This record gives sequence, structure tokens and C-alpha cells, in this order.
Amino acid sequence: MLKTLPLLAVLVAPSIFPTLALSESQDELLHAQLLPGWTQGDGTRMTAMRVDLAPHWKTYWRAPGDAGIPPIFDWTGSENVGSVRFLWPTPQVFEVSGMETIGYLDGLTLPIEVTPKDRNAPVTLMARVDMGICKDICVPTQVNLTAVLLPDATEEHPQITAALAAQPKSGATMGLSDLSCDIKMLSDGLRITARLKLPDPGLAETVVFEPAEPSVWVSDATVQRNGATLTASADLVPGQLVGFKLDLSKLRLTILAGKSATETTGCK
Repeated sequence: MLKTLPLLAVLVAPSIFPTLALSESQDELLHAQLLPGWTQGDGTRMTAMRVDLAPHWKTYWRAPGDAGIPPIFDWTGSENVGSVRFLWPTPQVFEVSGMETIGYLDGLTLPIEVTPKDRNAPVTLMARVDMGICKDICVPTQVNLTAVLLPDATEEHPQITAALAAQPKSGATMGLSDLSCDIKMLSDGLRITARLKLPDPGLAETVVFEPAEPSVWVSDATVQRNGATLTASADLVPGQLVGFKLDLSKLRLTILAGKSATETTGCK
């Protein structure tokens, strides 16, 4: 059974959502499909989940903030699938009741790179996707998606290529010249403070910390800017994870500023 849980994903029971009657059905709020993609030079297949939402509804990024719900993928029933990799486009930051959430308004094209077990055979995808969508309330939704990715497909899909171009840029590309991290132990976890030498974009910045262990809870980061130095701190709580030790070499940081994003992995 091949399942993919995005970083910080949790299985969300419908009971935690407000029990409110909706005038719209799920079909009126959301339409999702797997877009036809192409085979890359190394044999991997490129596809994407396209989600179209009713106006002013949003769905969430892999690290959605305290009030968001990331999508959860179950690939059970798929054939010739070795692994999948999500290539997330830059999300937006929203403020809801004083809390930050991170996601996409009105829709999302999420590129998915599939590595087949046999690069010369078709890939059959069967995905059950649980996701939260929100407007004035949040609604749990579930969609079932299917696609067949042929090994000789060559035509690139414009929506997928646009989403790939909208991914966060690397730290080196965005002028990141130094990054260091300090750790302070807390009674129930630890606090990490990152200091980055990064040009000031002149916009409000949100910093997201993502440890390699997806079950670790991470708080929203506090952020300060002093010229070219950006300082961000967040608390990490491992919960029931025994013997947790933060691997700084695998820590991913994403800095969101307006419509742009900088992403880097590893901190010394």
C-alpha cells in the first residue's frame, strides 16, 4: 500500500469541523482531476492534480499553518509506481482570526513526479485525496482521481509547466549568503532560531520551518528583519516521538514574501 502524507499532515476526522448545513454540494465547491503529462528524459512521468474551487474558497499547502488542513494522498490500487514527489508552487499567506494559514485561493495545480518501477511500461494512478477547503467555514472533502501515464507521452501540459515555474526559488538564486541556527531546549520540545543573510524584499515575510520528521508539531515562526539579516524562531514539539533529535542538515526553511518564495535545506 503506497500512501503519501505531506509534511505536517495529520489525519483529520470530519468531527473537528463545524457542523453546519451547506447550500452547496461538494461538486459545486470543488472539481479535481489528474492532468495528462509527459515522460521526462530519465523515465519519470510528470502529471499534476488540478483543483478548481468555487470563488473565494481556498485549499492548503503542505505546511498549512495552525488552522489549515493539508491534502493527504492514498495511492492504493496504483500500478507500476515506485515513488511520487510533489513539486509545490508558491502559496499565499492568509490571516484568519489572528492566525496565519498558507495555501491557494480559488484553485491549485500541484505537479507530481512519478518514478515508475518499470520505465518502459504505463503507469496507472489511482488516488484518493482527502483535503480541507475553507471560506467562512472549513469543509472536509474527498476525491478519487485516476490517470494512465504512457511511457511515450511527450507533449508538455501548459498548466503543469506554469506551476513548475511558480515553485519557490533556491536560496542561492535569491541571494542567500549565510544561514545559521541555534537551538534552545524547552520542557516539551525545543526552540530553533535561524539567522539568514538575505536581501530585504521590502514586503512582509513569513518563515516556515519543516523538519524531516513529519509528526513533529511546529509553531508559526516569529520573524524580525534588520537590514539584510532575517531572524526567525519557532517551537518544535515532538509529541509522543521518543528520542527525537532535530537533524539540522535536513531542516527545510521557506521564506514567503508576497508572490515570491525562497527555499533552502540545511542549517549549521
